Amino acid sequence: MKKNIKKVVLAYSGGLDTSVILKWLIETYGCEVITFSADIGQEEELNHLEDKAVATGAAKVYIDDLREEFVRDYVFPAFRANAIYEGKYLLGTSLARPLIAKRQMEIAGLENADTVSHGATGKGNDQVRFELTYMAIDPGINIVAPWREWDLNSRTALMDFARKHGIPVPTTQKKPYSTDRNLLHISYEGGILEDPWASPPEDMYTLSVSPKKAPDEAEIIEISFENGNPVSVNNESLSPASLLKTLNLAGGRNGIGRVDIVENRFVGMKSRGVYETPGGTILRMAHMAIESITMDREVMHIRDSLIPRYAGIIYNGFWFSPEMRMLQQMIDSTQANVSGVVRLELYKGSCRVLGRKSDHSIYSVDFATFEDDTVYRQKDAEGFIRLNALRLRIQKLLEK
Repeated sequence: MKKNIKKVVLAYSGGLDTSVILKWLIETYGCEVITFSADIGQEEELNHLEDKAVATGAAKVYIDDLREEFVRDYVFPAFRANAIYEGKYLLGTSLARPLIAKRQMEIAGLENADTVSHGATGKGNDQVRFELTYMAIDPGINIVAPWREWDLNSRTALMDFARKHGIPVPTTQKKPYSTDRNLLHISYEGGILEDPWASPPEDMYTLSVSPKKAPDEAEIIEISFENGNPVSVNNESLSPASLLKTLNLAGGRNGIGRVDIVENRFVGMKSRGVYETPGGTILRMAHMAIESITMDREVMHIRDSLIPRYAGIIYNGFWFSPEMRMLQQMIDSTQANVSGVVRLELYKGSCRVLGRKSDHSIYSVDFATFEDDTVYRQKDAEGFIRLNALRLRIQKLLEK
């Protein structure tokens, strides 16, 4: 056990786990505990959290609205890079954790706290994401991760502890899976989803209707971009958080954004996750479409080759790292001309690009046309091909 802990800032959701952690910290270390809850668009009632935290023993409560910062400074930078982990995961949880941990550390500084704590388990990715951020900001901070210390290793043990200390426990049966939600996505894992052969139950989904039940008529939308960032939907200028929420609603009612994957966790195990990312799915496709007419080929190919590395950095918790800063600066430099409008069709789970236009377009009808043209001499292609074939011809001659 760590000694001389006097004041802790706890990342607090108000659920069973963090409520028990709040009381456990006080009981185990005899310390003062300040709770911090972040509103990042999880659509949960936050007003009750202060009363619950105080009733459980919190000395002070912070509840901060971080929705705009989350989308502007974490989601949009990742989408400027078209970031995607293992080909499918749009990093919804991974992008939220560094923001929460950063604000938690800011509060620790304001309150002169010597310790921070979180409710992540010792098996998952979140413990890494929280703690790498803590230590990147303050290398000397004390960290308490109760799931790696206590002997409350089952939900029954947690509920018994809660009842013993007068902490309200859920009166309804727990959903047979765990969830994490923010403005970018909602995730489901564990419980009935641990069998990768088992299909997710339809009543599990929260943000989207089944594609089978989506409207029979397609919905057409237009998204405008400036320097790689979306700025309006259907000619309506929106703040980052409002824009993503608008796309979530549009995607959700058309059954877009469901993903079921088995992913590789940083800690070494495989994990089955089901995700709903309706707005993010639309946004990534639209961004790639506007890039297709505004970005140089070689620049795009180099950037695309770095997407797996960039996504892995985020997934593994290294948001506040030198390599992340370097990659983000490089990626942002590619977005200077990524401006224009994309038109998309949303229909029964699919998102299809119908058109794209930009004042910065480097697509030229004059060069690409199959009709008569005066800007391209087709005979020039013969020398181009022969020069590129030279090494292949030499290799074959040597074989003979």
